[in-house]
Amino acid sequence: MSKAKVAIVTDSVANLPVEISQANNIYVIPQIINWEGQSLLDQVDISSEEFYRRLPLSKELPKTSQPSPGQFTEHFQRVAESADSIVAVFVSRELSGTIQSAHLGAEAMGNYPIEIVDSRSASLGLGLLALAAARRAAAGHDYHDVAAYVRELTPRMRVMFVVDTLEYLHKGGRIGGAKRLVGSVLSIKPVLHLEDGKIEPLASIRTKTKAIEHMLDVVLGEMKGKKDVHAGVIHAAAPDDARYVADRVRSEASPQELIINEMTPALGANVGPGIVGMGYYTEA
Repeated sequence: MSKAKVAIVTDSVANLPVEISQANNIYVIPQIINWEGQSLLDQVDISSEEFYRRLPLSKELPKTSQPSPGQFTEHFQRVAESADSIVAVFVSRELSGTIQSAHLGAEAMGNYPIEIVDSRSASLGLGLLALAAARRAAAGHDYHDVAAYVRELTPRMRVMFVVDTLEYLHKGGRIGGAKRLVGSVLSIKPVLHLEDGKIEPLASIRTKTKAIEHMLDVVLGEMKGKKDVHAGVIHAAAPDDARYVADRVRSEASPQELIINEMTPALGANVGPGIVGMGYYTEA
């Protein structure tokens, strides 16, 4: 069996549905959830369904960690058995130590060709970039070109979301500029976004319904008149909100693709239940 020219690797924060990652030959490295005395591999040892069922019953908040450099080396070695090179697209270094750990893991691969790309994103923002990389690789481009293409798309990727509570982001230390909202009126439902890889506030709305409408106004306004829209809707135990957002985007923006998925435990541990959000970019 011949080797692939370029293999695409990402981490489980990409939140791609399994069928999509498998169909596009994307290798997903699981993040780690440390919870109630257990170290669990994201989407391997614990599913999203089980995670959100257990979360409200738990006395402690789960914490997450990235694989060690040695574990990254093991993953890269496994992928290298069936590919001549690797392009690895990972969660923003502003949100996780994944990139640093992956670079150390790649050094142990010697002269094997690996490009590691900081997506400056998370969730389906990261997932859509990994998917774009996979399509570029499938078209026959070499690993330098695939990595350059992803870096070109990165500034065009938008991630926006509405949270029920800032408690998880605050306690997990990943709140970024949105920390100034902590301690504000409890009923406020923040609309947050990723800006240069960090979580920043976009708006503070009184109700979740209005916050979702504000997010949609921004999203649909940015998509208006654009062709080749690639989008993803993400949620954490909020399927009705996700369906509503997806239906609005599908009917008003006619995206080329629209992925819907529930947040993996590694994401849910850091943002909490009730979140609904989007990742999207346009090619033109």
